Amino acid sequence: MNAKKAIKFLQGLKVPEGPAAGKSLKLAPFQKQFVTGALAPGISVAALSIGRGNAKTALSAGLALGELLGEIGDTQPNREIPVGARTRDQARLVWNFVAGYARYLPDDVQKRLTFRRAPRLEIEYADANGTHLLRCLAADGKSALGGAPTLTILDERGHWAAGKGDELEHALLSGGGKRGGRALIISTSAPDDAHPFSKWLDEEQPGVYRQEHRPAPGLPADDLASLLIANPGAACGIGSNIEWLQSQARRAIARGGSSLTTFRLYNRNERVSGETRDVLLTTDEWLKCEVDDLPPRSGAVVIGVDLGGSASMTAAAFFWPETGRLECLGWFPSAPNLADRGAADGVGPRYSEMSSRGELSTLGNATVPVAPWLSEVMRHVEGQPVAALTMDRYKQAELGQAIDAAGIRCPLVWRGFGFRDGNEDCDRFRRACFDGLVKASPSLLLRSAFADAVCLRDPANNIKLAKARSLGRIDAASASVLAVAQGARMLAAPVKKARMATWV
Repeated sequence: MNAKKAIKFLQGLKVPEGPAAGKSLKLAPFQKQFVTGALAPGISVAALSIGRGNAKTALSAGLALGELLGEIGDTQPNREIPVGARTRDQARLVWNFVAGYARYLPDDVQKRLTFRRAPRLEIEYADANGTHLLRCLAADGKSALGGAPTLTILDERGHWAAGKGDELEHALLSGGGKRGGRALIISTSAPDDAHPFSKWLDEEQPGVYRQEHRPAPGLPADDLASLLIANPGAACGIGSNIEWLQSQARRAIARGGSSLTTFRLYNRNERVSGETRDVLLTTDEWLKCEVDDLPPRSGAVVIGVDLGGSASMTAAAFFWPETGRLECLGWFPSAPNLADRGAADGVGPRYSEMSSRGELSTLGNATVPVAPWLSEVMRHVEGQPVAALTMDRYKQAELGQAIDAAGIRCPLVWRGFGFRDGNEDCDRFRRACFDGLVKASPSLLLRSAFADAVCLRDPANNIKLAKARSLGRIDAASASVLAVAQGARMLAAPVKKARMATWV
């Protein structure tokens, strides 16, 4: 395939729909960049992540038509172009764009095209070099077995169902090796770093071209510069204009909740979970708790700890109820190292970044030794009065022995993570965050933990903390919930006034 021929072919097409229908297609700089990178020599897979409405499906459909007609340099006989999508209706978008482009082709070319809508969405092109076929597939891997594609399109890969979607991807990409085919994987951002589409973008691999338009996390939803990063088409007249995006951002901020989260996921192309009903805190709710200037360590401190095992993280949170200051630290065993552990957990270099920021440390070999770890926890607040050390009663025996071994003398509060204690602690923690009583420095450790923390509900609508994914590490969130909830109980407790002696 030849990038120059592809760009020339694309710019010879007509816009099939919208206000500019019938006008010549003009490629924006970011589209030319992707075509050039995707069709470069030695590239077999090209991944594009960009905000919704930036014509990524239209671009891939144009390339599919060029491959079908043999106009972009590939003249293999009987070319195959499978289009994978989450559902048949999603795949129909690519089919519709190809059919729309074809309406403006010369008559002699159109006569050789056959469009089928049943039983499967297909477009067939016959010439002297054979019969070439574009076919649309829903996310079912078995339907793609046996093919030998020359160009494969995986549309909105970041939102395919976990099981069948992975099967379809493997079936399509494994078939592409038979004839030296290429694959275009396009989508808005997946909800998390562990998703296969995120791994395509994050992991450097030979033969893979990556192009991601994703702004830095933690910015306001209506920030103009970051909106343009996620939506480069807005400056080129493609898709939504910047005024509309900013107005939608302000509306999402005003509404909050799912409106704001989905705007960040789809329009700002951020990796945030689209599930908001049961999250402990949304991204924006937690960001309101982050401050540049922390209040002082004043008054007694409440320490919340969550003891992990060999794979999970161990964490401690420090909360000063008098000022609202919250600090949090995490620990992992030293084996495996943080880089390997991050790769296994699907978060890439995140653990190494936490370590460089002083938020995550290693202690012990295969497991974190409990007594030495508790000693480090207490050293972090050495000289400060400790109001309470609050922990999960599930590991009461192990923690109790370690507390005695470390010589810790302070009030102990045992809590459960079930629905009884968990509902109260989560509710008090949320209330404190919403009331502006929790203030923390920008923390990658806490951001990562809250992104994976969700709440399960029982029939009585009580909640308890849980992981959003099996490899999620929510220990820092658990420790913070324990510490802040205990601090909130202390603040709410009535102050007993000294009674004056009276003489009768």
